[in-house]
Amino acid sequence: MKNQKTKERVLFICKNNSARSQMAEGLLKSIYGKNFDVYSAGSNPGSVNPYAVKVLEEVGVNISDNRSKSLKEFEGFEFNYVVTVCVGEGEACPFFHGGKTYLHKSFEDPAAVDGTDHEKTDAFRKIRDEIKEWIKVTFYRGE
Repeated sequence: MKNQKTKERVLFICKNNSARSQMAEGLLKSIYGKNFDVYSAGSNPGSVNPYAVKVLEEVGVNISDNRSKSLKEFEGFEFNYVVTVCVGEGEACPFFHGGKTYLHKSFEDPAAVDGTDHEKTDAFRKIRDEIKEWIKVTFYRGE
């Protein structure tokens, strides 16, 4: 019997756990889920943004059953990677104790776009694609 490799644990965090961290969670699960157990949370959780659900569905990733989670739900857990995905400037990125490796990648907040439905959807698509490309490079394990 083949040895089962233990999956590395990843926690994506942002303030509201409504868009960027949710999209990152869904995308990493979709792309490299066999290598990672993936979670997301926020310091001030709200609800999952419907545009995040919509643009991930466009690429075959279903996060419609996800919910925004508080960092408090993960207290005492250890993660191989804790990743902040907020912008940083003018936006307070939360901190989580329990990470072996901390990563930060700034992604603009697509929920901050004020415009038509089409403009908002395009903003979410742009960030989805940026997150997807970053994940492909950052979490690639040569398999």
